[in-house]
Amino acid sequence: MRDLVSNIGIVPAFAPAVQSAAGDGLAIDLKGFNRVAFAINTGAIVGSGDFGIKVQESDDGSTFTDAAASAVLGTVPATLAAASAYKLGYIGFKRYARLSLTKAGGTSIALGAVALKGDPARSPVA
Repeated sequence: MRDLVSNIGIVPAFAPAVQSAAGDGLAIDLKGFNRVAFAINTGAIVGSGDFGIKVQESDDGSTFTDAAASAVLGTVPATLAAASAYKLGYIGFKRYARLSLTKAGGTSIALGAVALKGDPARSPVA
């Protein structure tokens, strides 16, 4: 069967908005799923905005640390480009994952992201 929709869960990871500071995305609970990928999209960059993004992990959903490079699939440039799309996967063993936006300079970036949770323990996924 070619049905993907019934076998993935999609939740917001970073609410689409103009970001002017470093910040953390939403905690993604991976319970009931064996995989997660983040789809990140950017819009306009103002004032030579120099923003990056990284994956963080947590056992409890409240205390996050940067995920080891070996637990992250894919790469994004150190400075995100305007009007671009990126993907990152998390293959670590913690229950929670999230994105964290970093800022090295500039004014702002329009950014949003979703988490695509896959390989569910039970399907179809509502």
